Amino acid sequence: MFGLTALELARIQFGFTISFHIIFPAITIGLASYLAVLEGLWLWKRDTVYRDLYHFWSKIFAVNFAMGVVSGLVMAYQFGTNWSYFSAFAGSVTGPLLAYEVLTAFFLEAGFLGVMLFGWNRVGPGLHFFSTIMVALGTLISATWILASNSWMQTPQGFEIVDGIVVPVNWFEVIFNPSFPYRLAHMTIAAYLSTALFVGASAAWHLLRGNDNDRVRTMLSMAMWMLLVTAPIQVVVGDLHGLNTLEHQPAKIAALEGHWENKPGEAVPLNLFGWPDMEAETTRFAVQVPHLGSLILTHSWDGQVPALKDFPPEDRPNSTIVFWTFRIMVGMGLLMLLLGGWALLQRWRGVLYRSRPFLHFATWMGPAGLIAILAGWYTTEIGRQPWIVYGVMRTRDAVSNHSALTMSVTLVIFVVAYLFIFGIGTRYMLKLVGKGPETGEDEPTGGSSSAARPARPLSAAPDHPDATEQARS
Repeated sequence: MFGLTALELARIQFGFTISFHIIFPAITIGLASYLAVLEGLWLWKRDTVYRDLYHFWSKIFAVNFAMGVVSGLVMAYQFGTNWSYFSAFAGSVTGPLLAYEVLTAFFLEAGFLGVMLFGWNRVGPGLHFFSTIMVALGTLISATWILASNSWMQTPQGFEIVDGIVVPVNWFEVIFNPSFPYRLAHMTIAAYLSTALFVGASAAWHLLRGNDNDRVRTMLSMAMWMLLVTAPIQVVVGDLHGLNTLEHQPAKIAALEGHWENKPGEAVPLNLFGWPDMEAETTRFAVQVPHLGSLILTHSWDGQVPALKDFPPEDRPNSTIVFWTFRIMVGMGLLMLLLGGWALLQRWRGVLYRSRPFLHFATWMGPAGLIAILAGWYTTEIGRQPWIVYGVMRTRDAVSNHSALTMSVTLVIFVVAYLFIFGIGTRYMLKLVGKGPETGEDEPTGGSSSAARPARPLSAAPDHPDATEQARS
């Protein structure tokens, strides 16, 4: 079905489910830290603006957190159903790392999430603030273990292969593999940028519709300061990550640059645009900047890097795809820098909250961080091909023995179910955002009744986006 092999369908299915999942944890990481900052400012300044923003964004955090948990469960099952040979081969490494996430991050979040979401008037302010910090820390610990596992697949070390099975011999090397620090920093900053853009777009949207108050202005101001500071840092981290990838996965760098061959004594140009043709082994319609590739990749005027033709055809990633996913990611990053700089200019001119062109741009930039994360993730994962564990196990040897028909049917089921379930959840969350923060935001009570006893994170959000307003009226 679809004219694709079972392997290709298995990859598409996992890529589809992880594309949904990665969005929610990214926002969860950013919002958890944002809530910790808001509560800290409330305790410090006793300004009700920060308290109201905390209660407003905690409802959205609860919905997002719930969708992240649900989408993550499916991925864990897919390792056994669709990638059983990989699980049998490398499960002694990836299994414990995922278990460590449960034992540390999930237990930490489970212990303090209820206090954070429902304990504002039930525990002391110090304990509540501590609970918020612990939840924020839990999201970062969760990202640490997940990226340790995935980074090991990118740059494996600290293991031996005994009887065809991976056996870890040095857990420090397994966890702190060569790409792990760069990928952890890159992903964490991306989560903060995505959340800042989300919060900033929400504020800009309200300002454009005349909902101008201290809470909305504070949202926009904090988001733009965060963007101004972190976007340039992300550029530096991205450069370091690229140099690390060049050292350990040179074929990936050659593919995302569409660089096919080196000419003796010539510098590497940068292909701004073009269409890499895998069969013709050339990048068609290339728009090049001489020497810029050497400057970026080697930090020298005429340095050379490995080219795609230096690798056997069967070991080359699909340059046609990663060439463009990489440029989408970089393009979103450049737009973030532009938005941060424009915000600083508008702030200096005193029109940050009134400039409609700027507010429209900030609104349209709301999903830019998530788009960049998805494009970057595709670049990383597709660029690793044809390896599932780089240089150790090929993807074709990792997939389960399912027929193309089976994979096609399950893929269709996943698409329909995900669009329905997460479509409803996302629509509900955006309705909450559209309601906007108000003076005297109530603490979540687990439903429309103040006597309700919440039993799950989603209870922190009202049964209906207008429930709070209906209760007030």
